[in-house]
Amino acid sequence: MTTALLLIDIQNDYFPGGRMVLHGADDAARRAAALLAHFRASGRPVVHVRHVASEPGASFFLPDTEGVLTHELVAPTAAETVIEKHSPNSFVGTELAAHLDSIGATTLVIAGMMTHMCVDSTTRAANDRGLTCVVVADACATREQTYAGVRVGAESVHAAFLAALDGTFATVEPLVTVLERFQ
Repeated sequence: MTTALLLIDIQNDYFPGGRMVLHGADDAARRAAALLAHFRASGRPVVHVRHVASEPGASFFLPDTEGVLTHELVAPTAAETVIEKHSPNSFVGTELAAHLDSIGATTLVIAGMMTHMCVDSTTRAANDRGLTCVVVADACATREQTYAGVRVGAESVHAAFLAALDGTFATVEPLVTVLERFQ
């Protein structure tokens, strides 16, 4: 039974100066960095997922730009696995499932961006594959959304998507609880 850390799309375009700035990205990245340091120190496997836009007209995560690079706070080491994806679900069209199988992963600790897209879809897919998922609530970030003319603030989007995951698809906990649980 192996617990692996899955860091999803913590990339420069989501930070100030990027093409799709998220609410709370800096704080989430600092917490993800603490989580990453904890997993590295314990010798547990770490997987970084990086989105590279492939659809025509994409406005961020463009190939060969600074924005597509992993943020320096959570930059992968040469020994860590990096999965490139082109879809919100990190399993679609990637080797993620095969890699997790090869390391015997049974539990994923998940952090990243955006809560309402890639974190949500990847967590649900991981759960569908039989993996136990733990989402680190305060190591994720998102942005406001609009539907039918109603603006939904980033905090509400974040809370709603985490609430939908918690208890059914994952256990959702803050960083401090996750660090205690995975000593």
